[in-house]
Amino acid sequence: MKCKSNNCISFVKTKKEKMQDIEILLKNKPGALALLGETLGKNKISLEGGGVFQNGEISIAHFLVEEAERAKVELAKVQIKVVKINNVIIQKLRQDVAGQLGMFCRRMAEANVNILVQYSDHSNQLIVVVDDYEKGKKVSEEWIKEWWS
Repeated sequence: MKCKSNNCISFVKTKKEKMQDIEILLKNKPGALALLGETLGKNKISLEGGGVFQNGEISIAHFLVEEAERAKVELAKVQIKVVKINNVIIQKLRQDVAGQLGMFCRRMAEANVNILVQYSDHSNQLIVVVDDYEKGKKVSEEWIKEWWS
């Protein structure tokens, strides 16, 4: 299914149609993630999925949000840098079939689509950022037809 905003593809048509991934660099120190969460919370920007991964003195965070540009502006006010806003593919996998993640990722690889970021949202959907969004979207649409029709 295509999203009206052309920012994501989702099996379930919900507010996720407007979701994007924000890539953030955080200082790897106590309170950095708290400041991020507090800042977005005060501005009524909900985090719908994501994670933070330390890499030395810096942590790299990826979060799924509905208002990515506004999140970037608000975080900049507290010196938190959003380095990139990414379009996402939101894919529902079959929980009753073992190996779905591997099969879906293999399909992406066979289409020469590299998965740059992968995490889950609060609805147990797979969130992926890929190097070629249009090609990744086609793979996802084909997956939906095959596994959810």
